[in-house]
Amino acid sequence: MIENQFHFEKLYHEYKKLVFNVALNYLQNIEDAEEITQDVFVKIYNSVDNFKQESSYKTWIYRITINQCLDYIKQKNSQKRFFIFGKKSQNEQEYLTSSTFEHPGILMENKEEAAILFSVINTLTENQKTAFLLSKLDGMSNSEISEIMELSISSIESLVFRAKVTLQEKLGEKFTNYRKKK
Repeated sequence: MIENQFHFEKLYHEYKKLVFNVALNYLQNIEDAEEITQDVFVKIYNSVDNFKQESSYKTWIYRITINQCLDYIKQKNSQKRFFIFGKKSQNEQEYLTSSTFEHPGILMENKEEAAILFSVINTLTENQKTAFLLSKLDGMSNSEISEIMELSISSIESLVFRAKVTLQEKLGEKFTNYRKKK
């Protein structure tokens, strides 16, 4: 038991920043990222004895973190839908994907532009978003992403490419509208 506790504490200290940053990239909210970080480490604590070492701890922890984030987003969206009564509004998708944008790495003057960027990233499919965030924000290689997402490298390349094309199209529209408002 003491050995397991020591092992867990070592994992916690080694990966707590990684988990928090991944959660923050997904959720763009400090409190939500902290909550997910806590949930991830509770899950790790409860299952570290069952880890089969078919992948590295880093890959396993990334997978848990991403799944927790996706589950959290789904739960949050279903709660938001509960409050939308009657006919779907035209702005429902924007409402469901909006978040309070709180990313400490973004300078104050760039917050509006970053919020626009992340609002568009949030419209990507789950797989595109995951591949894009791991590639562009976490700087991971396609083979690392392939292992985490359990997809082929060519699938990862395709997901990242499609995400970039989608982002270019949607960001072009958003920033054109944004500039007109200023």
